[in-house]
Amino acid sequence: MNTDEVLAAPILSHGAYVCGRAEPGVETRSLATLAIPELVERLRLVNEFAGAPPPSAVGSVAFLRGAVAATREIADHGVAQATWIVHVWSKESNAIEEFLEGTQKLLAAVAQTRILRGVVKAKTYTGAAMNRWAYERAVVQQPGAAMPNAYLIPLSKTAEWWSKDWMERHTYFLPRYDDAGRMADRGHALVAEAGISCMLRRTYRAFEHPAPAGSYDFITYFECADADVPVLEQVCESLRDVKQNREWAYVREGPTWRGRRVPQWADLFVTRA
Repeated sequence: MNTDEVLAAPILSHGAYVCGRAEPGVETRSLATLAIPELVERLRLVNEFAGAPPPSAVGSVAFLRGAVAATREIADHGVAQATWIVHVWSKESNAIEEFLEGTQKLLAAVAQTRILRGVVKAKTYTGAAMNRWAYERAVVQQPGAAMPNAYLIPLSKTAEWWSKDWMERHTYFLPRYDDAGRMADRGHALVAEAGISCMLRRTYRAFEHPAPAGSYDFITYFECADADVPVLEQVCESLRDVKQNREWAYVREGPTWRGRRVPQWADLFVTRA
């Protein structure tokens, strides 16, 4: 019987995005003095601006400054109105809990926040060939100066998608061919191929699928160099084209948020020239 039980996989790590903006009447620059850096130091979080965290790292943090680039099917004011985002990742769920609790206490009176959370699980659909073709060629996180652009795109699948058997869902990620052997559509994997060598991709899954109301099934995130922004945006648009990628007929996206990576918490609130 083709049930989802065979897809069960261990949780490898945990992550969250704190999307925020100053409360009305609060001076944005006053947030720069909050003790977020002290919290980061106490939890021994590595700054992602320096590049990929070493294997020995217990967790990492990143600071992103930007604004919503597009609104889509799922209205989410907390993401759409965010002017900055803090990402936190850890192998231990307790570190995430402590970071979120600490930031919420510090921000409670001065900022409005929306928290997106998820987990990284072991790959379920990926065989040896796909692993070599996609994941072994994938770019790892680079320093912020080299790949300064950040995109956060939360999304969920429809109820119709989750009602499908897992074997059928798997077919949407690969090219589909007609009876004559001609490619009918490219599928998710081929549509996204152009970004493999130039885009960092991070995906957090919901703790359970489908995700509960108010949460997303997947929180996707990308980084790239300035020169590769057109590639990233073209890949995203091609994925949304159901003629090329029929999977997207079952996708509903939250806001696309675009920002720039900055070195430190205080840099989120520097007045732009």
